[in-house]
Amino acid sequence: MALLREATGRRRRLLLLLLLALAAAVARAGQVPLLAWSSRSALWSPLAAPHEGHVVTETQLAALLDTALNNGPHNVLLLLQDKLSVEDFTAYGGVFGNKPDSAFPNLENALAAAPSSLVLPSVDWFAASAVPAFLKAKLGIAPLHVDQNTLQELRLNASVPALLLVRLPYTSGSSLMAPKEVLTSNDEILGQVLSALQAEEIPYTAILTALRPSRVVRDVSDLAPEKVGRQLLQKEETRPPLQYPKGAAPQILFWASNFSVAVNNTWHDLTSLTFGQNASVTVDGSKTGPDASLLEMKYANVGGRSLTVRFHIRNLLYSISARHWFSLYLVQLIFGGGSPMNFTASQITAPSTYSFSCARVSSFPGSEALLVPSDDHRWQVLITDFQIQSYNVTGLRFSYASDCAGFFSPGIWMGLLTTMLLVAIFTYGLHMVMSLKTMDRFDDPKGPTISVPQTE
Repeated sequence: MALLREATGRRRRLLLLLLLALAAAVARAGQVPLLAWSSRSALWSPLAAPHEGHVVTETQLAALLDTALNNGPHNVLLLLQDKLSVEDFTAYGGVFGNKPDSAFPNLENALAAAPSSLVLPSVDWFAASAVPAFLKAKLGIAPLHVDQNTLQELRLNASVPALLLVRLPYTSGSSLMAPKEVLTSNDEILGQVLSALQAEEIPYTAILTALRPSRVVRDVSDLAPEKVGRQLLQKEETRPPLQYPKGAAPQILFWASNFSVAVNNTWHDLTSLTFGQNASVTVDGSKTGPDASLLEMKYANVGGRSLTVRFHIRNLLYSISARHWFSLYLVQLIFGGGSPMNFTASQITAPSTYSFSCARVSSFPGSEALLVPSDDHRWQVLITDFQIQSYNVTGLRFSYASDCAGFFSPGIWMGLLTTMLLVAIFTYGLHMVMSLKTMDRFDDPKGPTISVPQTE
């Protein structure tokens, strides 16, 4: 009987430990966003921002912040909100969404005007809550709590490190206010702090994050009727795509959210030079044909010299599919009139009636590169949210996109494996509980005891 009770207690303790481990895993699943920007340029490389679905761990976040603190200003502004989630931005602002009545106008203007910025949509909230302690240890000073009363008394020195901490509430103490009103009020405080720093003309690095994730229910009434519903593999383009020829019926379209090249290990951001109203790229050297096309982008001043980027595209008929397919097979970089650096493209192909899109096109071997450099690895190319179309173009809108990502993306595999692991733990625990058995005979203190003969 004692052995049975001991075995039953051991199984119950094991099951309790499994349930506690499952609860801890669920608790650690919360993520918060982290946004950083600085008055100094080139603090973070274009590769610093992780791909979609990646959760930044404490070690990775420490490496990103360490780079900014080593190379950037030592006047650090930490804006710490009680609760915040990426859904706050998508529902009420244009940082990750695209709403005209944004609740974050000061934050969006600061990110757009900053020479260096870093946007991390998903950071482990345990890692984000450790940011104040990390900054205190890195700078070697205690944080100075700043509010609206002490804002006008700020006197900073560029040669002396300073850590300014501004606490922003979410809904605590203001239950009568809607979340959007609270976020708007916090953004006004952010604008006042940034105005004070700019008035002092002190270089600084700002970080906005939260201690815990919030739970936001998106207000469907704020959305336009045509925006309600599921949109698969579709992005809201904030800038028109690059077209050739300009001012006429386009024959080639090219768009990207980030277009950067590295020459002699020095990165140059070509996004603003290629897209938008301030674009200075010329595409007069481009040409189109039924079998081959060329998109030639010339930049007059990139790092003090001229830069030419060429996309070589061909259009072939495949008898098996009985249709034409176009492919971007070669990318060339010509810096300062020197010899071209060639990148052989692979898997950048789509039917001629479609466009081609890919979340990431780069020449880095560790990221499943679609561009393979010929010899010199000091030249690199990075294009995010890449989309191109060179045939059957109708207006300034891309045709249906043939995406480079397979159906089973890394996020889907992570979800499937996690689900399988949790199901296996639950099944094992349930099997242990169902397999418990009781003895059919017990010791009766009033009757004769059970005797077990011993044999030698």
